[in-house]
Amino acid sequence: MDDRFNTAAGWVLFAGIIGLGFAILSGKYFHADNPERPETLGYVIEGVVEDSAGPVEMGMAEALNMMGADELIAKGEGVFAKCQACHNMEQGGANGVGPNLFGIMGKPIGGGNATFAYSSALTEKGGNWDWDNMNEWLKKPSAFANGTKMSFAGLSKIEDRAAVSMYMNTYGSNLPVPEFVEAAAGSGDEETAEAEAEADAAAEGEAAAEQDAAAEVNEGGA
Repeated sequence: MDDRFNTAAGWVLFAGIIGLGFAILSGKYFHADNPERPETLGYVIEGVVEDSAGPVEMGMAEALNMMGADELIAKGEGVFAKCQACHNMEQGGANGVGPNLFGIMGKPIGGGNATFAYSSALTEKGGNWDWDNMNEWLKKPSAFANGTKMSFAGLSKIEDRAAVSMYMNTYGSNLPVPEFVEAAAGSGDEETAEAEAEADAAAEGEAAAEQDAAAEVNEGGA
């Protein structure tokens, strides 16, 4: 009984020594601390990196022309309901928490209403309330004019910002609405397409060259 136990124990100890030896040898051969890329790639995997930025928001000109003017103005009237607690747009109307907005489109930023005390964040901004500036203001007032007294968080959808801007434009402003011409389908930039094709061809050539080099190395070592 003792002989069998000693024999079994000996084999277990021998197997452990062999395993430890292989672990040491493999650690030296496949050095984990060596981050260097091999000069010759055995196989090149082509892949496509997906863009996770999400869809691009339409421009203000497109949003202003996304539907008929009357329909957009009606939509804007509904959106303006969120603003009525602080503003009104009646000609000669009193200021509220915010200024009266009659005729505001096209007026100087921070100076459109002479009877209202604007914050320095707006009076020092410069420029006029054109379509693009109004769009950025309505999107996030605090980002457009850091330090503004207006606490409204903003309108996240450009469709809403375009609609309320169009609605305000009917109250004593009447700024011209910018035209929007949609690009024809399939009329992409030919030079860009050609450059992309050349880049793809070059990448395929490099991959083929690397594979050929790898094959030569394998044949030489056979």
